[in-house]
Amino acid sequence: MRGLFVTGTDTGVGKTVLSAALMLRYPEARYWKPIQTGPDDDSTEVGRLSGGQVLDKGIRLPDPVSPHLAARLAGMTIEIPSRATDGAVYIVEGAGGVLVPLNDTQTMVDLMARFGLPVVVAARTSLGTINHTLLTVEVLRARGLRVAGVAMIGTGNADNRAAIEHYGNVAVIAEMPHFDPLTPEALRRWADTLPKDLIA
Repeated sequence: MRGLFVTGTDTGVGKTVLSAALMLRYPEARYWKPIQTGPDDDSTEVGRLSGGQVLDKGIRLPDPVSPHLAARLAGMTIEIPSRATDGAVYIVEGAGGVLVPLNDTQTMVDLMARFGLPVVVAARTSLGTINHTLLTVEVLRARGLRVAGVAMIGTGNADNRAAIEHYGNVAVIAEMPHFDPLTPEALRRWADTLPKDLIA
């Protein structure tokens, strides 16, 4: 399985927009969100923004809560899907952060470890991001996952960026603004600034 896994320091940080930007940068890729909770349809939004190939498969749970709780409320248990074996390139978006519970024994990082893709971490630029980002990077490395880089989202903050790069020994590969309005054209212009060598 080739591609990138997009995770975040927490929910609502900007993983979906970043995933759409990566789809624009790697137009041969397929977008896949294996687990989705809540009423928002991230797959539809990535399709709108990127025009790329979006896989309409996976676990979809209506309650906007942690996957383990959403599954319990739906009367089911989440089982981690198998990694793709078709040779395609994937941009995979997680739900929430790396330690979000999926079931009684597994968290999102267990799914990430099964897929084995390099990880791009979406992080806020604001206060608190240093701790959240460094904790996320540490968990990923403890599971043997390669961190392809951090994308900081929001108003630029040079001090926070420098701290994350120094203490995390990780590259900040992008600084993504909050787009207003968020249009495919605006996102495409920004996506052209992303590194082209994140996928081996």
